Amino acid sequence: MSHDLRRLVYYSRNRIGGAPEAMDGTLRDILAASRANNARVGVTGALMFNAGCFAQVLEGPEAAVETTFERIQQDERHGEVSLLAFEAVEARLFTGWSMAYVGASKADAARYGDMAGESGFDLSRMTGDRLCAVLHGLALEEEAAAA
Repeated sequence: MSHDLRRLVYYSRNRIGGAPEAMDGTLRDILAASRANNARVGVTGALMFNAGCFAQVLEGPEAAVETTFERIQQDERHGEVSLLAFEAVEARLFTGWSMAYVGASKADAARYGDMAGESGFDLSRMTGDRLCAVLHGLALEEEAAAA
């Protein structure tokens, strides 16, 4: 086991305002920057976004994950950042993704966007392990659908 490999799971409230088109542009910018930054420092993970919140898993070297999370906490687009887990892990779950994204298409937005209301999917009641498993499963589904 690499003692330096860490997994961090958090959620935050969305503070991105504006019309859906502007929000989509902001999300594209966030993903592009995240993918470039993460690839440079060896961080992998997944992001889920809906109008109400972000949920994210970050994996990688401890210092890189901590620096990335500190940057997220300082980002005005995130409010009420809640850390669910930060732990040493034996292996990455998101090996192929510098930042997988769940909810990219309109169909996905419809599918995941109302998840909380329809299923009781309440991020504040989830453990880090459970949220990580949900994001991993959704990322795998997205990847399979794109293939």
